[in-house]
Amino acid sequence: MPILVRLAWRNIWRNRRRTWLTLAAIAFGAGLLVFNIGLQMGSYAMTIDNTVRIFYGHLQVQRAGYLDAPKMRTAVARVRELADRIGRVPGVAAAAPRAYGFALASSATRSYGIQVVGVAPRREPGVSNIPGLVRRGRYLSGDHAMEAVVGRRLARNLHLDVGGELTLLGTGRDGSVAAVAVPVAGIFETGSAEVDRGFVEIPLGTFQEVFSMDGAGHAVVVRGRGVAELGNLERRVRAALPPGEDLVVLTWDRLLPGMKELIDLDFASSWFFYAALVVVITFSIMNTFLMSVLERTREFGLLLALGMRPRRIGAMVLLEALVLTLLGLCLGECLGVAVNAWFYVHGFSIPGMEELAAHFNMPSAIRPRFTPFTLGSGPAAVFAAAMLSALYPALRARRLRPLEALKAA
Repeated sequence: MPILVRLAWRNIWRNRRRTWLTLAAIAFGAGLLVFNIGLQMGSYAMTIDNTVRIFYGHLQVQRAGYLDAPKMRTAVARVRELADRIGRVPGVAAAAPRAYGFALASSATRSYGIQVVGVAPRREPGVSNIPGLVRRGRYLSGDHAMEAVVGRRLARNLHLDVGGELTLLGTGRDGSVAAVAVPVAGIFETGSAEVDRGFVEIPLGTFQEVFSMDGAGHAVVVRGRGVAELGNLERRVRAALPPGEDLVVLTWDRLLPGMKELIDLDFASSWFFYAALVVVITFSIMNTFLMSVLERTREFGLLLALGMRPRRIGAMVLLEALVLTLLGLCLGECLGVAVNAWFYVHGFSIPGMEELAAHFNMPSAIRPRFTPFTLGSGPAAVFAAAMLSALYPALRARRLRPLEALKAA
């Protein structure tokens, strides 16, 4: 072992109590960062999964331009065949065709403008929670059944209940009048006011007949195995698209830009807390090594008088900081991983969360994520800050003059 490493190792254990306190500060800070970042990323993944499972899916395949200007004519031809094709892509948990239209929904007493969604009843449960959130009545029974399911708020606004007649009046893909009167088969409640107030679902076959779609639809909704695999899934789905169809793959952040902005804002605000924690650890390390240099001024003066070069003294102080920081980070990493592993197995839940999640058919506990970013970003920041904080004591030791140092008290 090089002489400098041996000297550094012995020096950091001269004052064991101070060394253990510094190690505890570094380990606690690093462990807290690993735990917090892992849990935060896990909560974002759960929020995204829960939101996209209600209606949007992890991905959607649409005609180019439909998302920005949704028109009936901007449709995907042979949408069922496309859904079958995408459903065979590795990593796709479920794929379902949909068609979207706008109509005036009327009951005997009231009318509201709503979005009509044509869905494949057998495939829809794979990409959406709505079939499992029907509170009264039942979900759609067949692909060409003349029936509809409506959100709880819309049913209340229209004074409708299960069995009541709902009239839809809109414009077909060819410009013709699209009109149909269907009984309400079920009433769902998703917890999203936008969905519960503004959506009506009818079977896709019925939708295509009423709105003159000629077998076309507007999207294939895709659910993957989770947000973590979304990048690879997007590439595989894009590669599986038929050439020359002018189709695009849209991920959840394009479909729900508002939620993406909220997550980015929350993530940015969290970094203020993390930065404050790193600063506290930095001052702790800096204080330890500055005190160490001040206490050993006469010793450094003696080493200089014996011929040791100032830069080797500075390097030894930096090496002591490096060894102490790495040791603390290893302890902190183990602590953070252990806590995250425990919560990954048992789940992290907030009081009241289980009842709310069970009501809306969602997972009840947050599970931390284990990625290179969650495991490494916090300790890397502590390491960089610790080494910067050790520069001042090292430079002070390097600038010592033998005679002045030997006279130091």
